[in-house]
Amino acid sequence: MSEARQKALDAFLTLIAEKGMTDVSLREIAAAAGLGVAELYALFPDKVSLAAAFMARIDAEVLHGTQPSLDPDETARDRLFDVMMRRYDALRPYRAAVRTMRRAGMRDPILTMSLGPALRRSMRAMLEAASIPSDGLSGAARQNGLVAIHYAVSRVFDKDESQDLSATMAALDRRLKMAEKWAEVFEKYTKRYTEGPRANQSSEVKDSQGA
Repeated sequence: MSEARQKALDAFLTLIAEKGMTDVSLREIAAAAGLGVAELYALFPDKVSLAAAFMARIDAEVLHGTQPSLDPDETARDRLFDVMMRRYDALRPYRAAVRTMRRAGMRDPILTMSLGPALRRSMRAMLEAASIPSDGLSGAARQNGLVAIHYAVSRVFDKDESQDLSATMAALDRRLKMAEKWAEVFEKYTKRYTEGPRANQSSEVKDSQGA
């Protein structure tokens, strides 16, 4: 990321933490970053693009700390737990800004929809970092599930002042265990659904051959 983009993003995060997301203008962000309004607009045309760039910055930090090889003793849930906790560690310096963005989204559904693609991209990156498939229909379901988990755990993270983020860890662990159980039920259902017609077709073929 260029120096100008870094300055603009840092100014955005500082200002929204102080004033709230809706009360900060691009002109203010440009002035705080030492840029002209046109320069800022060329880099980030709106606050949604700045928020998306922030998420991408956090993604990069988490992915940078991901080991290239998997631990055979770790489950998928263990890996995802580790990845998401590293994400919350990376978010700690920006807790006030993150809180502001989430609250602004709660009041403005259009903002939530605008930030949706960036958030889904981030959750997809977290799944990939945990070596959990994120493609196709099942991958989309995992992305949506992790978005919901992240939203719930973020509310705990907002108020977790412990040094080791113990409350956040407990909330994340509880949510991931719940998701794991639902995933098992989903996989059993889909397996039964896909194998059922095949089994019926196979028996019909045998019956016709025997006739």
